[in-house]
Amino acid sequence: MIAVSRPLAPRPRETRPRRILACWTSLLLLVLSGCASWRMGQQALYRPDVRTVHVPIFESDSFRRNLGERLAEAVAVQIEMRTPYRVADAASADSVLRGRIVSETKRVIAEDQYDIPRVLDTDLVARIDWVGPQGELLANNITVPLADYQLLVGQGEALIPEGGQSISSAHQKAIEQLAAQIVNQMEIAPW
Repeated sequence: MIAVSRPLAPRPRETRPRRILACWTSLLLLVLSGCASWRMGQQALYRPDVRTVHVPIFESDSFRRNLGERLAEAVAVQIEMRTPYRVADAASADSVLRGRIVSETKRVIAEDQYDIPRVLDTDLVARIDWVGPQGELLANNITVPLADYQLLVGQGEALIPEGGQSISSAHQKAIEQLAAQIVNQMEIAPW
């Protein structure tokens, strides 16, 4: 008996692109369903339950005028610029970021031979607390729950009068850096 081999029928070419499309679609659905609760990028750094922040004028224990107003304004600018939160009025805000400048010092670092100050240093220290609508603490940077928790944040700045600096310009630099530090404390997972 002679065996006759019959050639195999060619597979239709339409099924291969359909299979590839089906594989890619199922892979995409699998990836998206697994990542549905993940937050990526900048959103992962901040609380998802807070959308707006009220920043009242910071109180100040210093005798220098307008330090509290300038710091509150700098904090509001940093919040708007660097976070997904929006600054809102007290009635419509999800949270309140309160602060108080507890210390403002100026000291001489270097003098010339006639005891004239040539390099000075100015320091600002602020106490802040970020609370939700029911008064709960929103800053997760502590591990021990404290009833009256306040975070102290400080910033120093050198002042060289002969270089054209004034105490006001040194304070402004310190305020901008202090505001950036305060907004850094609003992250969920600090670096």
